[in-house]
Parts: sequence; C-alpha cells; structure tokens
Amino acid sequence: MTWMQVEVLTLSAGIDPLCAALEEIGVTGFVINDPADFEQFLAGKQSKWDFVDESLRTLQSGQCSVTFYLPEGECGQEQLAKFDEALARLKELDESGQWGVLSYRLSHIEEESWQDSWKQFWHCTRVGERLVVCPGWEEYLPACGETVIRLDPGMAFGTGTHETTRLCMELAEKIIIGGERVLDLGCGSGILAITALLLGADNALGVDIDEVAVHAAGENAALNDVSSRAFFRKGNLTDNIDGSYNIIFSNIVADVILALIPDIPRVLAPGGALVVSGILSERVGEINAALEAAGLRIKATIEDSGWAALEVRIEDSRGVGG
Repeated sequence: MTWMQVEVLTLSAGIDPLCAALEEIGVTGFVINDPADFEQFLAGKQSKWDFVDESLRTLQSGQCSVTFYLPEGECGQEQLAKFDEALARLKELDESGQWGVLSYRLSHIEEESWQDSWKQFWHCTRVGERLVVCPGWEEYLPACGETVIRLDPGMAFGTGTHETTRLCMELAEKIIIGGERVLDLGCGSGILAITALLLGADNALGVDIDEVAVHAAGENAALNDVSSRAFFRKGNLTDNIDGSYNIIFSNIVADVILALIPDIPRVLAPGGALVVSGILSERVGEINAALEAAGLRIKATIEDSGWAALEVRIEDSRGVGG
C-alpha cells in the first residue's frame, strides 16, 4: 500500500499550533522533528556524545518539521484538502511570522518503508502506575505488579506515547475492576481495548472506520494473547452497535465526540463509564455542555500538555452520577 508523506516546515513556536490543527482535522499520528529538543537533550552531555546514535546527529542542524501520513486515494486527498485549509488559517493567524514558512513537501512512500523508519525511535514506555507499553520487537522483563501491553501499531494510531492515549490508559487503570464489557470507538491499534482486557475486563469490541486499523488491532490482540476476548470490526462510532457496555473508550477528536455524545446513554450500561479524549483543554467546557444535555456528567478530568481526558457517568433520576 502507498501513502502520502506530508512534511510541514515550521519553527519551534509553530509546532504546537500546527499539531493542534492536525488533531482538529482528524490527523492523530505524526512525527515531530525539532532541533531545539535535541539541543536540550545534549545539554550537559558532551562527555557522553558517543552514546548518541549516529543517525540522530542530523537533528542538531535540521529544519523544524511535522510529518504525517495519508492514504493514497480519494479519502487521503479529501483530508489533504482539509489540511490545506487549516494551513491557510494558521498563516493568517501568524501575522508576525514566528511559526515559520508553514509550507509542506509531499512525497509518496510504501507502507513497509514507513513502518521500518520509525521503529528505532520507539521503545518501552511506562504509563500510569503499572502499565508498560512495549513494541512487539523489543524484549522486556516486567517488574512485580506491572502489566505489559505488546504492540505493533503498523499504520494505526495508538502507541501509548501520545498524551491522549496515555490519559485514557491512566483512567482505565483506575476504573477497571474486572469482568467488564468494553467498547472502543475509534480503536486504532487496539491499545485501549487490549489494555482493558489485560487489566481484567471480560471482553472488548473495537470499531474503526479504517480497515488498516482493524487489521492492526487484531494482530495486536494476538500478540497479547487476548484474541479470544477481543473483537474488532470496521464501522462508524455506534452505528450497528447493539447491547450495552460497562466501559466505553473514545479517543478521537472533540468534534467527533460531540456527535457521539447523544447516543451514549443507549449503549452505556447503568453504572458504567465513558472515557473520552483527543480533546484540547480549552474545549472541555464545550464538551461538558453537550454531556449535560444528554444526561451525562464529568466525574473526573485529567490533563497533560494541553490535552484532556474525561471520565463520564450517567446521572440518575436525582441528578447524582454513578
């Protein structure tokens, strides 16, 4: 499969607004190259320079950029058009030019090449109190009490390194007590559904509009020996979802969550929890208003680097949440 590689040139100050704009149009996976980060890493480490991989030296003098990938074809072209509009808005906002040229280079790359290019940069990552996310190609000996999630996301979003995924996993640690029926809407790599199962949930259904994500999620379930309890299929949010679930995850973007909220009471079991993320902190108030209109309330909010994740419950007849 061939993908479009979009490398956007910017400056350090432009990285955050650029990434936020990408998230808003549904691009949730990207690679950031900022020489300032590398300079900070090197500070005080001159005597240990030989421990730095030779391939990283180019970062010291490289151009700031944010790179993301879109599938070839109509869907990818539509998303690229949305990005063109978002980039134009950013240029209008940046009157002083502190965000750089905000132009991009478009190239085409085979999936296998993309997958292999970033593996050297992703290693085992600790999340929350006892979760550790490890690439399927790395060995890791867990300490007592640790839960290890093995992952090979392929082209799907969700490695546990992005703030939105980590926040969802931290909430999962707190609310899963065992035996739950889980629904993961926009499952990506399947990381949240698999995490829930490894924490003790009984079964999980993951849904994603991207067939690549569905395939990757199934492979990751097998990697973690939970295939008999994990089910993934192509679909759009709660369309064709029957029954009710004790825990529902949706780590997407704010606008999609707003569209999802009215249908949550239909699929969330009494006493159950909805965990949503992919929400910029400044939009929590907007999300809260929609939740209240649907008879839902925020029980807990956690934030990291401008992103928020919410634990949501259904209000009972007295207006008191579960």
